[in-house]
Amino acid sequence: MGDPMALLGMARRAGALAHGTDSTRRALKDGRARLVVFAQDASETQRAKVMNILRHQTTPRATLGTREALGSAVGSAPVSALAVTDTGFAKELVARLGVESEMPVENGTRR
Repeated sequence: MGDPMALLGMARRAGALAHGTDSTRRALKDGRARLVVFAQDASETQRAKVMNILRHQTTPRATLGTREALGSAVGSAPVSALAVTDTGFAKELVARLGVESEMPVENGTRR
């Protein structure tokens, strides 16, 4: 199926990714997030910051790797959360990760 971490790196290079808790929250508030990815070892505090917004949305979400692995995949320091902002990348990641989406990913476009 392919490595989801490699696809996250491609999304970052394409400018289709918000990385870090604050950037993920902004992408959700702005309606740009098509998929949210949490690190397995994200702190409850960081996870809660994003979940408070996700609670009111149907944006698909997944858990993948550690903070360090996610950061490394996108060329940054360790991160707790990422938001994929491009529909194509989000659809492919949803398929690769087996995420069940409440909302079709194709409802948005890349901004």
